[in-house]
Amino acid sequence: MQTLWGLGFLNAIRQHTALKTSRVLQQRAFRINVAQFQQSFDSSIEKPQFPGASAEFIDHLEFIQPNVISGIPLSKDTVLNFYQKMTLLNTMDRILYESQRQGRISFYMTNYGEEGTHIGSAAALNSNDLLFGQYREAGVLLYRGFPLDLFMAQCYGNADDLGKGRQMPVHYGCKDLNFVTISSPLATQIPQAARGPGYGMMSIRVDGNDVFAVYNATKEARRRAVAENQPIGHHSTSDDSSAYRSVDEVNYWDKQDHPISRLRHYMTARGWWGEDEERTWRKQSRKLVMEAFEKAERRLKPNLEFIFTDVYDDLTPDLIKQREAMRRHVQQYKEHYPIDLYEK
Repeated sequence: MQTLWGLGFLNAIRQHTALKTSRVLQQRAFRINVAQFQQSFDSSIEKPQFPGASAEFIDHLEFIQPNVISGIPLSKDTVLNFYQKMTLLNTMDRILYESQRQGRISFYMTNYGEEGTHIGSAAALNSNDLLFGQYREAGVLLYRGFPLDLFMAQCYGNADDLGKGRQMPVHYGCKDLNFVTISSPLATQIPQAARGPGYGMMSIRVDGNDVFAVYNATKEARRRAVAENQPIGHHSTSDDSSAYRSVDEVNYWDKQDHPISRLRHYMTARGWWGEDEERTWRKQSRKLVMEAFEKAERRLKPNLEFIFTDVYDDLTPDLIKQREAMRRHVQQYKEHYPIDLYEK
C-alpha cells in the first residue's frame, strides 16, 4: 500500500509539474503575442472610443499640478460677488433646512456643495438667457437678483409667493428673471441625465467645486450655442445620506474641498478677503436671511380661490363646479380648515 501510495503521489507531482509547465509556456506565448500587438499599435489612428475621451495613448506618466495654472480673467469685484452669493445661499440653506426639521415648512432641498456650479454657470450667461433649472439650483436665481423674501415666500407658500402657494417648496420660478418655473415630473427628466454624446452634443467634465472652472466651461458652452447653433448641455429633507455615505467623507468635502472654502482661500491668497471681512459678512448675511424668514412666517397664505385661477382666462364649467364643491366642503368642515390664516 505504501508503494502504491508513493507511486500515486509521484504521478500526481509529475502531472502537476507538467500542467504548471504548460501554463508557463501558454503565459509566455500570450506575453509574446501581446508584445507583438503592442509594438504594431498605432496610437495616432486608434484612440479611446468611450464618451469624453480625447487623449492619445502614452508610455510615460505625466502629472499636472493644480497650482501651476494661473490667469483667471475675473476682476476682484466679480470674485467677491461670487463669494457673497455662494455664502448667502449657504446661509439660507441652513436656516430653511432647520426650519423644515422644526416642522415650520413641509419640505426642503439644500444646495450644499453645489454653490460653485450655480454661481459659476449663472455668471457666464446673459441676463436675458432663458434658464431651465432643476430644483437644486437656487443659486442661479439668487445670482440673478431673486430676493430672499421671495425664496422664503415660496417655501412657506404664503400670499407673496409668485406661484400662490400651488407648488411644493424649492420649486421656484420668475418670469422677470427668465427663469422657467421648476417642476418635478416623474420619469420625464431621466433623459436629461444621459451623456451628451448620446444626443450628438459636445460634452465636458467640469470640477463642480471650482467656480472658475464652471464659469469658463459655461461661457464657452454659451458661445458655441449662440455662434454655432449647437446644443449645450442629502437629496432632500426626505433623505438620510448617512445610510449610504460615511460621515468622514462628508466632513472631508465640507472642510477640505468645498467650493466656498476653495474660493475663500483664493481670495485670501490675493489679499482680497480676511477674517474681519468674513465675520462681518457672515453676520450680515445671516441677518438678511433671518429677516426674510421671519417676514415669510408671519405672512398669510394665499386666497383659496387661487387654486382655480391662472390656467384659463375664463374658468371652464368643470373648474366652476370644483370651486363650488370646495366652498361647500370648507364651510361644512370649517373646524378643520383655519381659513383665518388665508387671505380673504
